[in-house]
Amino acid sequence: MSIAKIAPKRWWYIMPIVFISYSLAYLDRANFSFASAAGINDDLGITKTISSLLGALFFLGYFFFQIPGAIYAERRSVKKLIFWCLLLWGGCASLTGIVSNIPMLMVIRFALGVVEAAVMPALLIYISNWFTKSERSRANTFLILGNPVTVLWMSVLSGYLINSFGWREMFIFEGAPAIIWAFCWWFMVQDKPAQAKWLSESEKQALQQQLLKEQEGIKAVHNYAEAFRSRNVIILSIQYFAWSIGVYGFVLWLPSILRNGMEMGMVQAGWLSAVPYLAATIAMILVSWASDKLQKRKIFVWPLLLIGALAFLSSYMLGAHHFWGSYTLLVIAGAAMYAPYGPFFAIVPEMLPRNVSGGAMALINSMGALGSFVGSWVVGYLNGATGSPSASYMFMAIALLVSVWLTLIVKPAQNTQPQTA
Repeated sequence: MSIAKIAPKRWWYIMPIVFISYSLAYLDRANFSFASAAGINDDLGITKTISSLLGALFFLGYFFFQIPGAIYAERRSVKKLIFWCLLLWGGCASLTGIVSNIPMLMVIRFALGVVEAAVMPALLIYISNWFTKSERSRANTFLILGNPVTVLWMSVLSGYLINSFGWREMFIFEGAPAIIWAFCWWFMVQDKPAQAKWLSESEKQALQQQLLKEQEGIKAVHNYAEAFRSRNVIILSIQYFAWSIGVYGFVLWLPSILRNGMEMGMVQAGWLSAVPYLAATIAMILVSWASDKLQKRKIFVWPLLLIGALAFLSSYMLGAHHFWGSYTLLVIAGAAMYAPYGPFFAIVPEMLPRNVSGGAMALINSMGALGSFVGSWVVGYLNGATGSPSASYMFMAIALLVSVWLTLIVKPAQNTQPQTA
């Protein structure tokens, strides 16, 4: 049975569940940017410096709990871990709507990062249990599409909710779906193909044989310590740190950047904030398809990050008084930064065996979380200190250029035998 014909129903059953789960996680971390643009700072007496720290605290909690969560998911159960994460992050997100002071808000933002920390690596592990090498870039992309697609509709919805009710009600309304979805997840998800009642025995065996065959060609790595010391894992961790500076500096502060650049209401800011994510969604689908088709990964990562860096540099040179030109470049930067996610997260499972690849992806993602913390804090600080996004454009451009160089020096995996698709 060819790979393309092994249980095609997996795509229709698994990917909507994975997509919705990650979408809800992303909704509840990114909507803070709209509250920042809509008056939470004035209502709680938050200064510009504290505002940038609050925007970044999520990623500090996110950083510390990546690896423990991934190890639990790899050795025990993705299903149980994500169930409890959904309940807890939905609760934290809704509680943000009833905060009355800055310390309470700090605690909730940090806690939200803690309970969402395991989601990304756990879902990547889940995908690696169900999809083969020639499918993995596309599968990863459908997962990570939960990021730009969520921001796309969240930008519009949050703008309307804030305009109609207020930022408090926005948090409460947008936190509730995660709690409801937790119970849907519990009844629909199985950890491994062998547990799925909706697959035939022949489909289970064919899929398991292909996954095992792919593992045979990968050089053995005995434990997490050995994997974490790998040259490629270290480089990819630093690369993702620099890349995430650009992405989350962009995500968390785009509505505020737009409103500072031109007088507009929250609804208009929501619509304009959505456009880069529409472009990103299209770019991610095309890039992941091409990456799986050609079985190339790096060539679909660094050129796109270079385009993102050049777009930020061009925005910097254009200056703050050319709103629409700068906005067009931001759309290009957003699409270019998001497009390589699928190929990037396909690199590690092709480079390391299953017993350590989940932990390695968690290490890389945790460094991304640290980069997100730095990006969201520094960009927020620069915007507030200078009164213009120009300095933050330069900062994000430099970070992306570093990530381009690091991607180029990653060496191909040294497998013991060639892989066959």
